[in-house]
Amino acid sequence: MAEAPSSAEKRHRRRLQLAGALLVVATMAFPFSALACGGNVPAVTSSLVMSTSSRSPTGAAPSGSTNSLPGSSSTTTGDAGGSTGGATAGWPTYHHDAARSAVSSDQAALGQVKQTWTSAELDGALYAQPLVIGDTVIAATESDSVYALNATSGATLWRANLGSPVPGSELPCGNIDPSGITGTPLVDVVSGTIYVVAFLHDGPHHELFALDLATGTVRWHKTVDPPGLSPLVEQQRGALTMAGGKLYVAFGGLYGDCGQYRGAVVSVPADGTGALASYVVPTSRMAGIWNPGGALVDAHGDLWVVTGNSESQSNFDYGDSVIRLSPGLRVLDYFAPQDWARLNAGDLDLSSLDPVLLPGGRVLAAGKTGTAYLLDAGNLGHVGTAIATTGIGSSPFGTAAVLGLRIFVPCTGALIAVDTSANALRVAWKVDGGAGSPIVAADHVWYLGYDGILRAVDPASGAVVFTLQLTTPVSRFVTPSAANGRLFVASGQKITAVSLH
Repeated sequence: MAEAPSSAEKRHRRRLQLAGALLVVATMAFPFSALACGGNVPAVTSSLVMSTSSRSPTGAAPSGSTNSLPGSSSTTTGDAGGSTGGATAGWPTYHHDAARSAVSSDQAALGQVKQTWTSAELDGALYAQPLVIGDTVIAATESDSVYALNATSGATLWRANLGSPVPGSELPCGNIDPSGITGTPLVDVVSGTIYVVAFLHDGPHHELFALDLATGTVRWHKTVDPPGLSPLVEQQRGALTMAGGKLYVAFGGLYGDCGQYRGAVVSVPADGTGALASYVVPTSRMAGIWNPGGALVDAHGDLWVVTGNSESQSNFDYGDSVIRLSPGLRVLDYFAPQDWARLNAGDLDLSSLDPVLLPGGRVLAAGKTGTAYLLDAGNLGHVGTAIATTGIGSSPFGTAAVLGLRIFVPCTGALIAVDTSANALRVAWKVDGGAGSPIVAADHVWYLGYDGILRAVDPASGAVVFTLQLTTPVSRFVTPSAANGRLFVASGQKITAVSLH
């Protein structure tokens, strides 16, 4: 969209003033109110001209930039694609880094946005987020194939098929057919290795593969099914996580909650040697760790997961809980809402949104009920103890993006911006319509709506500044990635690239 030169500087100043005012609000302790994803906050639907601001949401100014959104700071922690701490170049793991901030390293000013290419149809549905290393895009399909595409043209560089996926007709329930690679892979940029878990028809079972980034050649592979659990009813939707030389693989159940599945996390040494370690939720059934973000890693190297509803309605069994795990998968702390039994009974998973790690030692959790919980990361308080709670209306689903003290939450009814402080939450704006998990790139928030439209939103005001109609997304969990001046989004069985500068 064309910039209006006569008003650019005025608009830029207004946006910075608004951002500063929002930060002041976010750092105050103010009363809570029920603010709905599809409720009482005025919707933002206007289409504005592109910004010429070059501020960096990560807190590190890009070349030629002197501005930043007040209060913003990187929440990237732990290993992220082979790098320890700090922001990582490219997009080597789900939502960019092990803390799942979803903030791209590329925050140069947004320019003339346009679609540059759409790939040929790949051999299966795309649930996993595309990954980007240098000029290579990695995509994984439900047909158990991994593709390397040229980021400039979309041409296929190589394809590695890892086996036969499991037909939906052979599963007791579920809504993915066939079921192959669902969880987002991970790239270790130091060793040049792609790690990916494929659900294979042989068994069936879940197999972790280490592939050569340059060629797709299999370096090694290893079965990673949680001990004592049936692979037939365990779904591997969560993205792979890497921290401290280990890979972490999360498991939940199939759509429909059939069978004796339980939530679990399995760890594997990144070199493929040694025995597996595991954490299995101590419940008789369910409590899946099914969110696409998988396990998050904080600044101390601890892991954060959230569980869905469990079978119990009498004795607490870690269903509908936020759990902090040690690198060795020992429970260090946990939180569950006071009404966990009601959530269990109603299939009202707390796990529909990944935990959100915030600056200042705070964590946000929210689930299908539309209730958000602000937690103390150092003392989760176990059952019923939260710093504060508030209703956000319609259900969050997926993984939020974190830009300093502002969180962008994908809901079934809207994308909402939530400002946070040490003791409070407040909705700043919302954009109506079901929203997939957002990311932050080129100074804007990007997400794929349930309607198949890719949108760019001004993070300060919520104004929609760019739209692109794609096909209807295959899943509400589809989320784009961004690196080196381009945005990549999976839609159906294709990848589409959008130029940002």
